[in-house]
Amino acid sequence: MALIATNHLMLILEVAILIHIGVLLILNFLPLSFSLIFLLSLILGVGITLLFGVDAICLLLPMLSHHEFTHPYGPIAILVVVTSWAILPMLRDQNIKTSNIRLLIILITAGITIFGAIVHRDFLLMWVLGLVIGFFILSKTFRRENSILSARRILFIIVALFVVFGAMEGLSQLLHMEIISPLARINRMNTNQFASLQLVIDNTNVFGHNANATYWGNASTGNSDGYISLPLTFITYFGLPFPLFYGILVTRKDVIDYFLPGIFGVGFDFGYLALALIIIWILIVIIVGLKVLDKYRVQRERGNKKYLGREALLIGSLSAFIAQTVLGFFVITRTINGSALVTYLFLSAMVMAHIVTTKR
Repeated sequence: MALIATNHLMLILEVAILIHIGVLLILNFLPLSFSLIFLLSLILGVGITLLFGVDAICLLLPMLSHHEFTHPYGPIAILVVVTSWAILPMLRDQNIKTSNIRLLIILITAGITIFGAIVHRDFLLMWVLGLVIGFFILSKTFRRENSILSARRILFIIVALFVVFGAMEGLSQLLHMEIISPLARINRMNTNQFASLQLVIDNTNVFGHNANATYWGNASTGNSDGYISLPLTFITYFGLPFPLFYGILVTRKDVIDYFLPGIFGVGFDFGYLALALIIIWILIVIIVGLKVLDKYRVQRERGNKKYLGREALLIGSLSAFIAQTVLGFFVITRTINGSALVTYLFLSAMVMAHIVTTKR
């Protein structure tokens, strides 16, 4: 009975442990060769592009309902695409022609950028950040004399972001669709974030929050009230007696707003102590990822091709994990909450699984 979670935090920890163990076993005991990882990255890249494309069409057509797949699968898109880009220089080192493959990866990258931006503006920020981090790691990993992230390309990315946001705002005005308007989203954030921020600052403590400050009032436990949680289906499927919001975070602005940066949402729901421990874990994941990546680079430069696939996969996983961390903890809680939290735990596991390698 002690293993049955009694609140949201315990459920998150138990699911996190299971995911980390599962990914560790899969990554080290299944024959994930370089060619298989490359093939999977391309197939998943095409699949995610089509998925985002269908969702974008559903958003633009009023008779269809969209699902915002960018929240749970946006970081996976970064993982897949950056992994594909990481494999290209490895193929060139083996004197394999990459022009057609490169074109396909460019099309996948462009498609995800366009469709994902239409579905959600927050995704576009995370997507660009993930690509920038990925290309930066690639530049350092493959010791390029000329970095991929030149000043001209960084300027191009900034200009492109403004162009995309401007085009979306123009399209929203033309079609009278506020849902795709970046300015409307910014106004909503300004309207709702500051009130929620004041609520958090005034009522957060070491182990949670002031119960009377929450939506639940006197019924609140003062910790793990569900502001940060796994998907509601996880809780209802197992019949767990946890408090659930069912959209209240979106419609009620007198509670923690989902636009609030994650450090405030996590701190309020679990307390400053849990927030500190989570930040420590995030730093451990990033440092371990960079250390293992350096070891893979050394082996590759010595002519050892055993870890090529794992190296590419780690570059993609680390880039996605860092991008989701930055956006989720410092911009918008929703990027690391609900279904996106499952993805976040999966990416953490994808990085940490590299600390173990089997001899085969």
